[in-house]
Amino acid sequence: MAVELKGKTIGFGVTGSHCTYAEVYPEIVRLVELGAHVIPVFSHTVLSVSTRFGEAGEWARKIQEVTGQQAITDITEAEPLGPAKALDCMVIAPCTGNTLSRLAHAATDSPVLMAAKATLRNDRPVVLAISTNDGLGLNLYNIAKLMNMKNVFFVPFGQDAPHVKMNSLVSLMRLIPETCAAALEKRQLQPVLIERWREQRA
Repeated sequence: MAVELKGKTIGFGVTGSHCTYAEVYPEIVRLVELGAHVIPVFSHTVLSVSTRFGEAGEWARKIQEVTGQQAITDITEAEPLGPAKALDCMVIAPCTGNTLSRLAHAATDSPVLMAAKATLRNDRPVVLAISTNDGLGLNLYNIAKLMNMKNVFFVPFGQDAPHVKMNSLVSLMRLIPETCAAALEKRQLQPVLIERWREQRA
């Protein structure tokens, strides 16, 4: 399907599922190529934690370079996005279980969550691309709660490793642009539940 995002301003929140960054980054590139103005927003762990998937700040630098934007990294920087009505849409990708839980309970204790709150304040869509090991565990309640929340949309997701990590749910990151386009029309991209583990093998 054709994805129309030219001229849209999209906040792109990145949280701490480091193993997913390599899947998310190409979709940020796609958003830019589609003509969207992408504003990165990072949780603290993106900048401060080194893992086998990259050194602290490594992915942050790549994302800032491809978007041409200085990232928002502080709650006080994110708060003005609301009054300014700066964003047409806010993406959180990857969205960890921790972030899911806090968003579902109206916590705004990180730059990403503040940017999401600022977007919802203006009756504009927030798109969640989840990556959580307890999506079918305790966080299933939070997913259900957020699915029933106005202006919250999900990048289609499913079990990524059902025979090894039975409770793990991960969005299909290549559907981020399509989900954003649908969300801007107040629609949930369907189907939202997919056989994610089969995509891993494709």
